[in-house]
Amino acid sequence: MTTAEAQPRPSFVEQGGIEAIPVDRRHGSPWQLLTTWTAPNLEFATIFVGVIAVAFFGLSFPVAIAALVVGNALGGLTHGILSSWGPRDGVAQMVLGRVAFGSRGNVVPAAINTVMAGIGWFAVNSVSGALALATLTGLPAWLTLLLIVVLEVAVAFVGHDLVQRFERYASIALGIVFLLALVFALGSGHLTGGAGGKAGGAPFAGITLAISAAFGYAAGWNPYASDYTRYLPPRTSRRTLGFAAGFGNFLSCSLLMAAGAAAATVAGFDAGDPTGSFTSTSVMPEVVGKLTLLAIAVGAVAANALNVYSGAMSFLAAGVRIPFALRRAIVAVAFGAIGFVVALTALPNAGEAYEAFLLVIAYWIAPWLGVLLADRASRRGTRIAAFLADDARYVNRAGLIAFLVALVVSVVLFSNQSAYVGPLAGSVGDLTPFVGFVLGAVLYVALARVLPPEHGGPLPADGYEQPEHVDAAARA
Repeated sequence: MTTAEAQPRPSFVEQGGIEAIPVDRRHGSPWQLLTTWTAPNLEFATIFVGVIAVAFFGLSFPVAIAALVVGNALGGLTHGILSSWGPRDGVAQMVLGRVAFGSRGNVVPAAINTVMAGIGWFAVNSVSGALALATLTGLPAWLTLLLIVVLEVAVAFVGHDLVQRFERYASIALGIVFLLALVFALGSGHLTGGAGGKAGGAPFAGITLAISAAFGYAAGWNPYASDYTRYLPPRTSRRTLGFAAGFGNFLSCSLLMAAGAAAATVAGFDAGDPTGSFTSTSVMPEVVGKLTLLAIAVGAVAANALNVYSGAMSFLAAGVRIPFALRRAIVAVAFGAIGFVVALTALPNAGEAYEAFLLVIAYWIAPWLGVLLADRASRRGTRIAAFLADDARYVNRAGLIAFLVALVVSVVLFSNQSAYVGPLAGSVGDLTPFVGFVLGAVLYVALARVLPPEHGGPLPADGYEQPEHVDAAARA
């Protein structure tokens, strides 16, 4: 393992893979994270979570908003915490996971995130953008899907700096359009009622389902968090950075979910055609509806630029060695191609599995977070760089065992899916993420006493550790 050396020659396409970012290549401001994590949530997938809370979970608008805000706040909080870790070590989020799970053990969560981000989220968002563009233009859905995917992959292929720049400008344009949509949705909705303007309720099961779905959406970005902060200078304010990232995620999710929840209370709202119903003249003026359809398409690109980029990072973090300078970019293109095929097959039943997908996201992220945060707390003031390299051969059995046990136990007992309902789910809705998080953290603390992982020496007085290469392919 060698210290990261000379700055490579400038390149339009971001070079390399998951190696640590040297200090002389660090740049940017923590406040850029506000737009980085606002823009990708300005899309219809976010709005549809609000629709689900009212139309599927049977909540009244006020109760739905309260539940969604709680879920978004939890996801935004953890997102801010994880984002603040990037500048110190200069590596991606799933690479940092090697400390909690071990070099080989980390393959499991990295592989899960590769599938969820690079394929799952990519397909979900591509479909919503393609359907909106097809409605707006009258073009065939397969063609609009192809156009959306090409744009998404192009941004992710170029890399970090273009992704950040695209999110910055997209957040402004999309923010204006979706704020207009929110105003009209609130003005058209029956804000004391439920689905279709009828009376709504406050069933406990519906509340926990809405919280879990919102958490699954907001926390779905958590495994990417430090991917977009690893280029920041090492002494960037962690508090400022964490607030900017977490608040951008929380605010954008909450506002767009509120728009979806409000629209679902409009009489005649068709949950089977949520895009068409949301942009119809019963919710907003025709011109605003057309602008919103265009914004939904652009929002899909904003979201999936991050999904493809970070999906590629997770793939490399799993230990896959690709000895090319453009290995991250090459993997991004491959995921785009796979995601296009998956999205194409999902076009006929676009909304059918979205609720289940959100909950599955929350199921695995919650115990992963529990282990990750418990491990990090035990390492305050110590070095971790030596545990991050591809060839470190560092072992942390406690992390992987705690993660797997918490995941299996929480899902088996508390899952509330159409395909499977756990014996303890019953009328409580879905408590799987909450149980998984707590169980993951508690199990890790207990197991770390029996199977103690190696700890690094104390950090220097300034709290900064010089980053080191972590990607063996960089030296191949």
